[in-house]
Amino acid sequence: MKKILLFFIVTVLLAAACSVKKSNKMELVIDLKSGLGEGAFWNYKTGELMWVDITGKILNFYNPKTGNNKEMLMGQMIGTAVPAESGLIMVALQDGIYRLDPLTGTKKLIASLEEDIPTNRFNDGKCDPAGRFWAGTMDLDLKPDMGALYRLDTDSTTHKILENVSISNGIVWSGDHTKMYYIDSPTQKVVVYDYNNETGEINNGKVAVEIPAEIGLPDGMTIDVNGNLWVALYGGAAVTCWNPETGKLLRKIKVPAKNVTSCAFGDEDLGTLYITTARQETSSEELKKYPHAGGVFKIRPGVYGVKSFFFKDEF
Repeated sequence: MKKILLFFIVTVLLAAACSVKKSNKMELVIDLKSGLGEGAFWNYKTGELMWVDITGKILNFYNPKTGNNKEMLMGQMIGTAVPAESGLIMVALQDGIYRLDPLTGTKKLIASLEEDIPTNRFNDGKCDPAGRFWAGTMDLDLKPDMGALYRLDTDSTTHKILENVSISNGIVWSGDHTKMYYIDSPTQKVVVYDYNNETGEINNGKVAVEIPAEIGLPDGMTIDVNGNLWVALYGGAAVTCWNPETGKLLRKIKVPAKNVTSCAFGDEDLGTLYITTARQETSSEELKKYPHAGGVFKIRPGVYGVKSFFFKDEF
């Protein structure tokens, strides 16, 4: 009898350890009222959420244990930031990709890719499983087809991967490293490509998910352990979860901000979904409904995320 009871207790404890603590409560964690909060990235090594205010030209480091949010002024618009294995940070600023020392604030230009297009700026981006940095551009006035998607390899060489991009946004890779998912927002689509982790090449693009325009514009994106895609909806006041194999909407989580821009799983168990939002393009009437627009929110959706990839700097 004692053995049966012990077995039952151990089983319950193991089940609890393997489950995700779920909460349907959406919490406001940073109330900075950012003009264009974006680029959520969980740094599992430091236990911090990195995120940016593009128009505010600020890179943020939020520590959930202390509740402190550290701001670093970049001097120009910043689209995204990703840590490097060295401890430095790769940042995509308006005029190019830089390497940033987070301790001193010193920046070194690594790649100026669109010197001939001063009306463009860098937007969203992430690192692939091999440690290459991907980032895309867009026109400042939202003119279509003016941007591109670039790849910065670990030896500092750069490659234009896609052109005629309008608003380069969410990008993630599948758990088996064979697929890359990418969003060019105005298309209302998540496109999946065959991905070669050895070379960084992509091929055979096809639509994985088509997002109805009436629910919002697809913006930033992350992926969970089940391979499902979590997409922020700009103008849709929500984050949505999609099955990329079937294209079906699995879940929609309301966010108390009209313009939801990006999301990332964080905390020690990667079970908390952090969500950035924008205050721009929100009317005074809408601000009465969404007074904390531009803040960062979090929720425990009941699933785990995966560790994001760092840049493997070799130069």
